[in-house]
Amino acid sequence: MRLDKYLKVSRLIKRRTVANEVISQGRIFINAKAAKPSSTVKEGDELRLDYYNKTVIARVVKVPTGNVSVQEAKDLYKVVQEINKKTE
Repeated sequence: MRLDKYLKVSRLIKRRTVANEVISQGRIFINAKAAKPSSTVKEGDELRLDYYNKTVIARVVKVPTGNVSVQEAKDLYKVVQEINKKTE
């Protein structure tokens, strides 16, 4: 599954267009490599998402074949680490 679609389906980012923008800004990494919106996500991949105020590292547990419910979306990934950034 494409990275931008996975981020939307898993609800790590709410909209696919926003996911595309964030990825294009170089704030999403797959296995420590800069990603593109069309990058393929596989089970076991480690995603690093650099939000404005925090960084989330998540491991892909399951890649769905289509859209999933809100309850199922939480089972698609496991948060490995959350790092809060200091705001000064």
